[in-house]
Amino acid sequence: MSETIDSQAHSDDGYEEPAILPLPLDAWHRAKGGRMVEFAGYHMPVQYEGIMAEHLWTREAAGLFDVSHMGQLTFTGEGVVPALEALMPADIAGLAFNRARYSLLLDAESGILDDLMLTRQAEDRVYMVVNGATKYDDIGHMIEQLPDDITLNLMEDHALLALQGPKAVDALARLIPGVADLVFMQAAAFEWQGHALWISRSGYTGEDGFEISVPAEAAEALADVLVAQPEVKPIGLGARDSLRLEAGLPLYGHDLSPETTPVMADLGFALFKRRRETADFPGAARILKEREQGAATKRVGLLVEGRQPVREGAIVVDAAGKEIGQVTSGGFAPTVGAPIAMAYVPAALAVPGTRVQLQQRGKPHDATVAALPFVPHRYFRGVK
Repeated sequence: MSETIDSQAHSDDGYEEPAILPLPLDAWHRAKGGRMVEFAGYHMPVQYEGIMAEHLWTREAAGLFDVSHMGQLTFTGEGVVPALEALMPADIAGLAFNRARYSLLLDAESGILDDLMLTRQAEDRVYMVVNGATKYDDIGHMIEQLPDDITLNLMEDHALLALQGPKAVDALARLIPGVADLVFMQAAAFEWQGHALWISRSGYTGEDGFEISVPAEAAEALADVLVAQPEVKPIGLGARDSLRLEAGLPLYGHDLSPETTPVMADLGFALFKRRRETADFPGAARILKEREQGAATKRVGLLVEGRQPVREGAIVVDAAGKEIGQVTSGGFAPTVGAPIAMAYVPAALAVPGTRVQLQQRGKPHDATVAALPFVPHRYFRGVK
């Protein structure tokens, strides 16, 4: 396939992730008091005034997240839809223009290489957002798999901002008329101060909100006018993680990996009916068998007793102390007011209400399997 990635260092074997880089808003974060950490190859703000306060502000008002580390890709060319469908179980052909869809990049053995969001912008054009930590691996994999007449473009000249929370629509509509007409998983092109924006009503917190693709040169000006709105504060990675955990949303590299299948990960909703019937996506035979018969292990939520958070890597044990599962994400949930976690456990234990025991650094923690999400999603799907 053809591709238009110019600035990414690469070897004969494919594309390699570069050294730690600044985001377009690096100086802006530091000026706002952001405490910077290394994440996914970039310097990123983990917090500003504190994770707990930022988490609760987002649940009550609106938080601005810089997610420019994510990979923004476009795919163009005749036959782009069937070409992408050969890599994932999404029904892209059945997707209306400017509608977004969650999907999974799969390997031949049914393992998850990444989870992603895609939008069908036109007959021969698809926009996609992939995880920052895996974007170069994703690009390499897709370049190998896609036909030569499909062009992949990495939008390195664009930033990506996420405005999340129940008051996000009030703040953004004040600046960009028309965004309030979007519903969950719908996107459209807008203009702001002469700059072309691509805005989707989506996000990673469980709240209503928007993701805004903006030229990097305009990102700071847009961030400034957004945080000038009374509903909006800048929010760091720490609260982004606790918000997505409460929302029961998996994080690639933690809750998802090539060792997990969509059925194990409780992501069966991403296996669309037409694609199940044609069974022509990677790993289809195993995935459809697991869908029919059930997977041996399953991702579940856990409510942890006490106040001590249980972190990734803690083990789930049976009555004899034998390891039977592992925590993949965990922490204190400010909205819930208690520690929560996600883990993979045997299917027989994946029933809400089941009691389990966790061990972290040799210390036992009692927990109960809970239905996901821990906090109800509040996506805007239209007039009630």
